[in-house]
Amino acid sequence: MFEWWRNRRRARIKARPFPDAWRTIMDTNVPYSGRLTPSERAELEGHVQVFIHEKTFIGQGGLEIDDEIRVTVAAQACLLLLNRDTSYYPYLKTIVMYPSAYVATTRRQDPATGAIVEEEVVRLGESWLRGQVVLAWDSSLHGASDITDGKNLVLHEFAHQLDQRDGHSDGAPVLEHASHYVAWARVLSEEYLALAEDVADNDPTFLDRYGATNAAEFFAVATEFFFERPAKFETLHPELYEELKGFYRQDPIARYRSDRPQPAPVSPRERRARRRAHRRRLKKKRG
Repeated sequence: MFEWWRNRRRARIKARPFPDAWRTIMDTNVPYSGRLTPSERAELEGHVQVFIHEKTFIGQGGLEIDDEIRVTVAAQACLLLLNRDTSYYPYLKTIVMYPSAYVATTRRQDPATGAIVEEEVVRLGESWLRGQVVLAWDSSLHGASDITDGKNLVLHEFAHQLDQRDGHSDGAPVLEHASHYVAWARVLSEEYLALAEDVADNDPTFLDRYGATNAAEFFAVATEFFFERPAKFETLHPELYEELKGFYRQDPIARYRSDRPQPAPVSPRERRARRRAHRRRLKKKRG
């Protein structure tokens, strides 16, 4: 009964007109959305409305949460949900936003003494198994603005959320059919070990070297490159590309074809001007 009611409520939310101000934010800050087909764009806008309705954004370090932050993050997070049944990151409740890189306290066990050691580390983002994602706003915005560099903080952290849905962060997200796990495990394990070997030998790599940290980071890094550098990804890692294409039910290569209409590029100056105009409208509305 609860699931029926929740799906009904989500359908009502998605049926609402998408605010023009939100569409401007997406066009300005998330140019990747301009490469989607009309049906994909409409689906993304519906997902963004549900995501913003259900998740709580919290500002830290003096950052004031506004619609620009909500829409920019939600549009990137919901890109991973297209063309599939989704429960909208069911264990995620809050997105904590810092203005920029922040200091987090971590604990680790000293291998020599066994003692628990606390350390302070500088981070741009993190994804918790239950409850929240933490993001640096400037990096979230920059990652969205360049859609061909293979670096996208929001895609990275929300790929972790998909991976963690089963309660584990191991590079093995929940797949549609049990039979898919055999190929997934073989391909991702081989690719991860190959990257780790290249990094250990100091050989050049296509995928970001951070992906060699562990299997979970490999999946998150591969997700970034799958969406932002798909053509070279498919050429160099064809089996891995096919696995991700099946999981995400998307083929990003088609979005980069030269014969498809592409959104007009927005210069950094124009992007800043649009953001200033958006903030002026917000201040005027608040009175």
